[in-house]
Amino acid sequence: MSAVNMSGVNLWRLECFVALAEELHFGRAATRLFITQPALSLQIKQLELSLGYELVCRARQVTLTDEGRRLLPYAHQVLAAAESFVSAAVARGRLQAA
Repeated sequence: MSAVNMSGVNLWRLECFVALAEELHFGRAATRLFITQPALSLQIKQLELSLGYELVCRARQVTLTDEGRRLLPYAHQVLAAAESFVSAAVARGRLQAA
């Protein structure tokens, strides 16, 4: 197993991965995220490079690789935890709600 470049794994890239995994279409996922398709593709590629393996098969129809399917639930958990963190911080008055 190759070493993971943690600096390339961030919440935004996980959000991009989850959107793509749920839409299974770069264009629809990009629209959902309010970004362009090339920008989404770059984020996914950067995440894959950081992890050391592909998360999606890029063909006429987008599908998740075995690794992508395995990691999707963890991406959901990380994003939910981040949302809980922000909610708790806002409730304590430490952050301004955006």
